[in-house]
Amino acid sequence: MSKLDFWLDDFLSYLASEKGLAKNTLKAYGSDLALFLFYLETHGNLDVSQIRKDVIVDFLAKRQKEGMASSSLARILVAIKMFCRFLKREKVLSANEGDFLESPKIWQLIPEVLTMQEVQKLLELPDVSTFLGSRDRAILEILYASGLRVSEVCSLDIYDVGDESIRVKGKGEKERIVPIASFSLKLVDSYLSSFRNTLTQKQETALFVSTKGHRISRQEIWSLVKAYSKKMGLTREISPHTLRHSFATHLLENGADLRVIQEMLGHSHIATTDRYTHISQKHLSDAFAKFHPRP
Repeated sequence: MSKLDFWLDDFLSYLASEKGLAKNTLKAYGSDLALFLFYLETHGNLDVSQIRKDVIVDFLAKRQKEGMASSSLARILVAIKMFCRFLKREKVLSANEGDFLESPKIWQLIPEVLTMQEVQKLLELPDVSTFLGSRDRAILEILYASGLRVSEVCSLDIYDVGDESIRVKGKGEKERIVPIASFSLKLVDSYLSSFRNTLTQKQETALFVSTKGHRISRQEIWSLVKAYSKKMGLTREISPHTLRHSFATHLLENGADLRVIQEMLGHSHIATTDRYTHISQKHLSDAFAKFHPRP
């Protein structure tokens, strides 16, 4: 076993035993970090003790040029950040290289955010006179208007939707209550009364179902988001998480408190939510440079 493999295995064991992360999460972190460690080995034969800010930025930039999705870059970034914290804890790194995350270069890489006009155009694409169109519109509305993760949308049951809010089962089986806009609620109600309730068996509790009447999968939601973004003519890589990013960014740009956004997104730590400050500031800077008469 190489030294790099040793530290990767040690890190994953630490996550499993002390952090209690799920198997799928561990698998994702393992594959992401294996890619990063392979990069270290093949670009200068570097050891984990030589991980530095410029190395990580170069690695992510290379992945982006190869066409890696923004959501995947974001996930890799989280994995590297946790790995660096672990290495600092083990005294392999003398400094916490996670501090580099404030770098503007990183925030130019992730995440992808739609404008309010683009979101509106995307939401209006499904044909709500059909089962698929009505369901898809309701899903897109909840992804954006309530900022849910795709897994949270999949796990919604009929009785999770109230008159003004949605009960969401988040990460680690934590429940939270998220507001739902009245317009979005009308679209959900229309889908339920016109299509969903006539398609499924009484024992099926899922809010969103496939054409076979069973709970919709994450892959199906990913596919429908990509299909509508392609129909819209977007050339950028769009995923369900893009709508969640857009939700948080637009709330912040319209004056919402960061703590409120944190609670709605279900983030355990404010630092996770704080990244939207950087995204929002970049959008404001771009708008200033483009539209101000004396930039």
